[in-house]
Parts: sequence; structure tokens; C-alpha cells
Amino acid sequence: MMLTGGSIIRSAMVVAVLLVLLLTRAEAKEQELRIVHVFVALCDNESQGIVPVSAALGNGDDPFNNLYWGAMYGVKTWFGKDAQWELLFSVPNPQTNVLERCVFKHRRFNVCLVADAYRGSEIKQTHLDFLDEAAGKPDESLIKALPQELRAGVSAKNVRMSVYIGHNGLMDFNIAEYPVAKAGNDRDAIILACISRTYFTEALQTGGARPLIWTSGLMAPEAYTLAAALEGWVRNESAEQIRTRAAEAYNKYQKCGFSAAKRLLVSGY
Repeated sequence: MMLTGGSIIRSAMVVAVLLVLLLTRAEAKEQELRIVHVFVALCDNESQGIVPVSAALGNGDDPFNNLYWGAMYGVKTWFGKDAQWELLFSVPNPQTNVLERCVFKHRRFNVCLVADAYRGSEIKQTHLDFLDEAAGKPDESLIKALPQELRAGVSAKNVRMSVYIGHNGLMDFNIAEYPVAKAGNDRDAIILACISRTYFTEALQTGGARPLIWTSGLMAPEAYTLAAALEGWVRNESAEQIRTRAAEAYNKYQKCGFSAAKRLLVSGY
């Protein structure tokens, strides 16, 4: 069948409209809010099997001075000074076991970071909560933590990454049963703790999360490594690109050599 001039024009218009719709949907999907939830077990000399640090850095009841929160390389301090992130607000004691919660927003991408400082003596509960979420457990209370203007159309599915930072408690205690993956779970996970790949493999496999960055040896779980990894993640870079960013940051501050940092910070199973 031969098309007339008018038919060709109408067909071209239909194709153009379809392309616009597809591009609009793709752009809308790209602009969906992504939430990163960071579980920080505050460093605690008294209750954790760690090499003791100074009394101020190792007080698990004091987030302000804690090694993993308020100190120079702690999560709150680091992201609070990072030019890529804006601190929207912080809340003391938002829930049981959490001494402070900070909510950050990326300045260029539609990504929020919710960071919770867990009491150091509650490190086991920190692990349990992290693994529950990494397995896809819905947590609407996390959505309520966002500013009102960011909540529209947001649900637990917007939590795209779960992060644990702190001492590897699985070296000290057992978890009888790991959370099983919820249907459709496809969350990424980062675990900045010593030898986390060895100790957390069964837990993440059971929960169905994708290990984006975890460790093959001893490490300093400080916030610059997470910030570097997230900068690649918000740009939808590959796991290898994200791993390279993390290794570069770790080497910059630990002076261990880039190759050593890359052997330490690994991705996938």
C-alpha cells in the first residue's frame, strides 16, 4: 500500500509523539528520588571487640565526638562539609537505639542520604536493622524522616541502598537467622567494616542484596570511602568505576597504595 503525503506526515507525528513520551518516562524514572540509608554503629571501647581508641572517640553514647560520627572523618562531619551534599536537618533520638539522625540531599542528583547513629552498645541491633533493610523490608518510618516536600509519591521502594559502617560485630556474636529476601528485592549494599565480605556473604545472599563495596581485610571505616563510592553511584557508574573511586579515596587518606586499597575494597561475590 502506498502512503500519501498526509499519511507520511501523520505517521511521522505519531512516531515523534511516542519518542517524546518514551524520553519523558525515562527522564521521570531518572528523577525518581533514591534514598541511601546509612547505619552507623558508634565506636565503643566498652562493648565492642576493638583495639581501644581514645575515651572521647570511643564513647558509644556520645555521637558528637565519636570516631565514626562527629570526629573529622565521621559520617556527620564529613558529609556536612562535602560540597556535593547539603545537610537538611538533624534530629536527636529519633527512635530507640538511635542517638542522632541526619538527612542530607545531593546538590546535583535526586538522592537523599539518611544516616543513623546507633548507640555503640547496640551494635547487634544495628546489624539486625541493616540486614532487615538490605533484604528489602519496607520501612515507612524512614520515609517519614524526609522533609515534607520530598515525600510525594515516595515509598519504601525508593530506598535503593543500605550501608553499614563500624566494627564488624559478626566477629563477636552470631545472628541465629538472617533475614530472607523480600519479593523483588534489588537493593545495593555497602559494608565498611573489617573483613566484611567473609563475614557477611551468607547474610547478603540470604537477603538478596547486591554487595557494591565491602572488604577483604582490615580497614578504617571512615566516611570519605563512602562519599567517593556514592559519587559514582549517583551517576549510575559501573561497580568497577565505583570501586575505583572508593579505592582512590581510601588510598588518599590511608596512604596504603592504590593497588592495596583496590584489593581491600571489593565488589560482588
